[in-house]
Amino acid sequence: MTTTLLSTHIQNYLTYCKNQKRLDEKTLKAYRIDLAQFAHAQIPSDITDITPDLLEEYVAGLHEQYKPRTVKRKIASLKAFFHYLLYKDFLPQNPFDKLQLRFREPIILPKTIPLATVETLLSVAHRQQTLAPTEYQRKNALRDTAVLELLFATGIRISELCSLHNDSIDLQDGTILIYGKGSKERRIQIGNESVLCILKKYKITFQKEILACDSFFVNQAANPLSDQAVRRMINKYTELASIDMHITPHMFRHTFATSLLDADVDIRYIQEMLGHSSITITEIYTHVAVAKQRNILATRHPRNQFIL
Repeated sequence: MTTTLLSTHIQNYLTYCKNQKRLDEKTLKAYRIDLAQFAHAQIPSDITDITPDLLEEYVAGLHEQYKPRTVKRKIASLKAFFHYLLYKDFLPQNPFDKLQLRFREPIILPKTIPLATVETLLSVAHRQQTLAPTEYQRKNALRDTAVLELLFATGIRISELCSLHNDSIDLQDGTILIYGKGSKERRIQIGNESVLCILKKYKITFQKEILACDSFFVNQAANPLSDQAVRRMINKYTELASIDMHITPHMFRHTFATSLLDADVDIRYIQEMLGHSSITITEIYTHVAVAKQRNILATRHPRNQFIL
């Protein structure tokens, strides 16, 4: 067994994650942050001196500083690192194996947009294509409408939308090839003719800019659209529509999912469309449906009108 400094093992592990496991940059960044924090704590530099008691104490400290979801992620980063050390025979046994780490994460219900508000927002974006005073603004309004329509029509993540390539969307058969988290691919259908029509119109209008950078969603300088640009766009139309609500791109995704669930679509189909690796992630939307059901029964059930 080779005695190597903890910091060196961490560096080697991150290289292994990048080159062998081919993890995406966001995951690598999270691992880098979590493991650097671990290395800078009062942890022995020799990994063979790291005991279950030390890990237990470290995890207890995390609980004092962070919310359960963040602690869960940091523990997952450490577990993956120690699994690597065991796999590479740097440790005789994994100290995490002797720890029982179970804690309940509070359920945070996803925020959705009322469907009437979505309709208002889209209507304003469509109208802006004719009301905008200049050709430059009308062209932008067309692009903005295509973005908003696609967010709601498919439940696509903002990162996925901004990274769509020119050949990712087949407007003839109305399908999109999406590269999701962990480079997982999924194909989703655009089921609405009006949405397809606006996307076709956008592609023809922005054809030169799209071909110049190979991104599907672009600005008029022929650069790929950034997530910040999409966020600013949503804020702009929210203001134009006089909507008194802060709307984020991810809320379109939540609204897409809960609307389908309310329409009795099987949750496994929704899981596939959202690109969730596990059904347990998608099941958060069932809590929203239950909350809505509770509200309906509390306000609309005829028993509430009885005077006894």
